Amino acid sequence: MKRTFLILLAWALLTVLPATAKTRVTRILAVGNSFSRDAIEQNLHELAAARGKAVIIGNLYIGGCSIERHVSNARTNAPAYQLRVIGTDGRMTETNDVRLADALASEPWDYVSVQQVSQLSGLYESYSQLPELVDYIRRHCPKARIVFHQTWAYEQQASHDGFKNYGRSQQRMYEAIVQSSRRAVADCRLRFVIPSGTAIQNARTSALGDHLCADGYHLEPLVGRYIAACTWYETVFRRSVVGNAYAPAGMTDEQRRIAQEAAHRAAKHPYRLTPFTD
Repeated sequence: MKRTFLILLAWALLTVLPATAKTRVTRILAVGNSFSRDAIEQNLHELAAARGKAVIIGNLYIGGCSIERHVSNARTNAPAYQLRVIGTDGRMTETNDVRLADALASEPWDYVSVQQVSQLSGLYESYSQLPELVDYIRRHCPKARIVFHQTWAYEQQASHDGFKNYGRSQQRMYEAIVQSSRRAVADCRLRFVIPSGTAIQNARTSALGDHLCADGYHLEPLVGRYIAACTWYETVFRRSVVGNAYAPAGMTDEQRRIAQEAAHRAAKHPYRLTPFTD
């Protein structure tokens, strides 16, 4: 009896282990700031896991970091970042005083995202150093697909001082972000855009309204961040997020439906609004 059990156990291990060894892990790194924190540090791992996908998610974080500052850090090899990594088990580790080059070498990243700081995200003249940042990433992480994270416009009543760059108009800010993100992808030959900004703007035309930010510009932790994560999921994995079983605790079925649909519409049409009519 014992011998039969051991034979069956050995057979089970032989059939399971090869499949486990072949499980593909998708590695995503954001060269970002607090807006990448909002988008990928919550929900993205869980959305992927709900569809059987293993991911490692990194956020190279400095609050309020602009393209210009990322380039300065690269030029001086400054140990300026906090590297926040969510492993395949869903747990986050945080490492301080990290250099950009070291973060890029820390994993065989499949995707590396770049973005502009929110108040400058629609001012394309502020992107003049983006080609240098992209070239630096390509040198240090040559196999990665470099993508652009399109951030979102502020709430109409936001008090952020940078909102004046757009005449304190949410619509004007959104349109400027769309134009800048489109140009960034084309000019720097990036693989694609992750249209979080369009997804949030889509959702604002639904029953959710203009209530997706916690402070007027950072996304609120339940629905706002979930919409951005849904957008990342569908854009990176090229699979519809609609119907994904994962939703954070406290989210209603209707909120999940709208959030997933807003992200899905943005993935299909990243540079234009697709409003809800129902």
